[in-house]
Amino acid sequence: MTTHTQSAPRQAVIREVGLRDGLQSIATILPIFAKREWIQAAYAAGQREIEVGSFVPAKLLPQLADTAELVDFAKSLPGLFVSVLVPNLRGAENAIASGADLMLIPLSASHAHSLANLRKTPDDVVAEVAKIRAARDAAGSRTLIEGGVGTAFGCTIQGHVNPDEVLRLMQALLDAGADRVSLADTVGYADPAMVRGLFERATAIAGDHFWCGHFHDTRGLGLANVYAALETGVTRFDACLAGIGGCPHAPGASGNVATEDLAYLLGSMGFETGIDIGRLLALRERVAGWLTDETLHGTLWRAGLPKTFPAPVADAAFRLRANHEH
Repeated sequence: MTTHTQSAPRQAVIREVGLRDGLQSIATILPIFAKREWIQAAYAAGQREIEVGSFVPAKLLPQLADTAELVDFAKSLPGLFVSVLVPNLRGAENAIASGADLMLIPLSASHAHSLANLRKTPDDVVAEVAKIRAARDAAGSRTLIEGGVGTAFGCTIQGHVNPDEVLRLMQALLDAGADRVSLADTVGYADPAMVRGLFERATAIAGDHFWCGHFHDTRGLGLANVYAALETGVTRFDACLAGIGGCPHAPGASGNVATEDLAYLLGSMGFETGIDIGRLLALRERVAGWLTDETLHGTLWRAGLPKTFPAPVADAAFRLRANHEH
């Protein structure tokens, strides 16, 4: 968790998860050259945290079969913090061997979703995290462990998820050895009041070990929920370029919060993200060209940045073109 005062510059971080959370949810298998170009362009646009893939069997997610190669490429970019998702100890061992900076272990607070998605109970996942921590320490690795509590606001299978259970599992992850914890609205059930209430309680428990918020725009409340989280002092968020992704157990889901829309929200509110939105929108056009058969989301790309936006000079060409086209 990052806190800020009026005298300090307000900073926020967007972790790009499109290469994992986004691509695993669509049919198109993007070739590795395109993924490398995506990472390079995102880096050039100022993004410094990218989740590049997941260490899962290729037969289950062929879209992510090249994760090890992508970690190796991403680690060659100075200052880039490279994350991967791992579902179990075997995946964690691969992540450790790859030299990734952080591995995210997903846990569903919904017992029904956990069994459907991971074939484990939430407490089984906590026990797996303890094994992963032991393996990480035994290897002398510096890879951080993030425990991500999903379906934190409800579940399409189970329905209601008790906030007390969410917090119990979050504490259990920390007790099991997770270095960081995060909360995710996996199926888009949250509203700003729910986010404010749960995030206030979560950050009071986890303190600086609370890493980020992960919101989906399933029902159009993604950015509103980000704003509610900001009010609690959380300033790191996951997002997918072009709003791709989403949970397969959330029918009709429109995907994750769009990176470009989130960067605009934060920048407009005066938060420093280090992101050149013009370059980010140019990257979105390239990704759209690679994913011609997929449905993309987001709104900023349609109208471009307003003339009043305090953007760097690099954004000027895009603004002029967007104003001309629209």
